[in-house]
Parts: sequence; structure tokens; C-alpha cells
Amino acid sequence: MKAVVLESFGGPEVLRVREVPEPQAGPDEVRIRVAATALNRADLMEREGRYPPPGKPPRFQIPGLEVSGVVDQVGERVTAFQIGDRVMALLAGGGYAQAVVSHERLTMPVPDCITLERAAALPEVFLTAFDALHEQGGAHPGWRILVHAGASGVGSAAIQLARQQGMSVMATVGSHLKLEAARAFGADRVVNYRQEKFINAVEEWTGGVGVDVVIDFIGQDYLSDNLKALAPGGTLVVVGTLSGAQASLNLGMVLAKRLRIQGTALRSRPLDLKMALVRRFLREGWGLLASGSVKPVIDRVYPLQHVAEAHAYMASNQNIGKIVITVGELD
Repeated sequence: MKAVVLESFGGPEVLRVREVPEPQAGPDEVRIRVAATALNRADLMEREGRYPPPGKPPRFQIPGLEVSGVVDQVGERVTAFQIGDRVMALLAGGGYAQAVVSHERLTMPVPDCITLERAAALPEVFLTAFDALHEQGGAHPGWRILVHAGASGVGSAAIQLARQQGMSVMATVGSHLKLEAARAFGADRVVNYRQEKFINAVEEWTGGVGVDVVIDFIGQDYLSDNLKALAPGGTLVVVGTLSGAQASLNLGMVLAKRLRIQGTALRSRPLDLKMALVRRFLREGWGLLASGSVKPVIDRVYPLQHVAEAHAYMASNQNIGKIVITVGELD
């Protein structure tokens, strides 16, 4: 089969399609004939050699944390899926390929109203957003949520989920175009961080009370103002560290306001915890997708042979929503 294999690290030019053996489904796995995959910031880091896959190094290092497609092989203990099912899956890697194996409990049915092309943009970002809101942030209806990078894949998912689950949302973005997009996703207040400080907007929006949860992808540069933005008892959920991972921490503020700082990552999480997250999302979030209440946001679609161009586009930070890579037969 064809796959993108990392034989060296560096810029987008190291991404090349080559032939590798097809994987075989284990007893608890399904093999998916991949229709599409989608880019994540982690893919860029892995390409640069800064984010290796967890566990034992694979024979072929193939990036890709999510796919959609059709089941074409099932393991002997699999009960949830059968050959021909339309599915999407959360992966630890391997998505940039014509076929991939996935544990059945990390595999989800694709709602009838969603195409396989669009479904590829779902697993990583919606599970990350759902996890940040609920598993890490403990969010409830009526809470105020601050979502940074509100026009990103995870940001757009978090805004939609929070709004549909009865929360109020403020988002930060870096351009007028992204500001309008975040409003369309359902954000009550959107801040262009190039034009105003988000901490000032939070104080005005909440009447000085603060927000209950901050979902942050920026890290170092935002830590101080994120803590100031939180209401007493609030939680900062750190999903990424785009500006850097080292920062000074005002422990006095953490103590006085009884704050929580919670880091999260899906790729390195133990299998049983990933399974538990998928089960909860299927119970509480999948129906929102099936009803069309929340939707994956897609910026651009590239064929597999143009994956280097897709990486360069993501690195430019222009995308609103997800960048999808088509691999095989779509609907």
C-alpha cells in the first residue's frame, strides 16, 4: 500500500509517498481502508523529529492521528463493527496511508449525515475538545469558557460543543476573517489578540468575575493572563504550548483563587483512558454530530501526493478549521 513514511526529519520536503506492507488486524482490531485523514499540529512536530510516536518505535513511522474510511477486515474478538461499515478512528499514528488498523474501542461509526471526507476531520479535534471541556475542565451548563485559537480545528469544535451544551464562550483569534468565523461557530464574544488584550475583554465580558475554564494552546506567553482571567475555582486546561513550554508561575494567585492547571494529551494517554474517553463521547457528544448540531470545519482538502503542500499551508497559520488529506475512495 501507499503511505507517507518519515525516513528523515525536517521541513515539508521530507514527506514522500512510498510502498509499505499492509497492516493486519489483531484480535481486537479492525482494518480500515482509508478514505481520508487530517492534519494536526502534532504532525508538523513529528515531521521535525520533536514528537515521536509513543511506545516501541514502529518499523515504518507514518504520521496521522485520525482517519475515516470503510472496515475491510475485523479481528476475531471484534463485535462492534463488520466489513463495510463506515467508520472514523483515533490513532497514535499511521493515518497517512491507504490502510490502518485501529482498536475497535477507538473506532467510531460515521453519522449518516457526514461524508467520509468530512469525517476525517472529526476524531482528534472533537475528542480533544470534549476532553478539555469535560474530563479536564469539568464544565457544566451555564459556565463561561475562554477558548484560545478559536478558529483552529480544536477551537472550532470546542466552541460548538460548549454552546450546544449550554455554556457561554469567548474566543481569541488573530485576524478579522478568523474573528467572523469564530462568531459563526457560536462564540458570544471574540477577541482579535492583535488589536486588544484578551484579559481586558474577559474582565468586561464577565463583569470582573472571570471565566470558569480556559482552553489554551499557546502556553508561555499566555500563562499569566490566563490565570488572571480565571474565576475563583477555575481551571486552565493546557492543550498546547505554541509560544513555549517554560513560564513563571504565580503560585500566590493559584492559592488565593484555588485554581487548577490541567495538562492534557491524547496520543500518549494509556489505552484504557482513551477508550473511556471515546465511550463517553459516544454517549454524550456523538448525537450532536448525528443531528447536525455540531459539524467539522474544513478549510482545504489536498490529495495524498500533495501532503507536503498541506503541511506548508498549516505552518503558515492561515487555516480556519481542519486541513484534510484524501487517500482513497470517498462516498
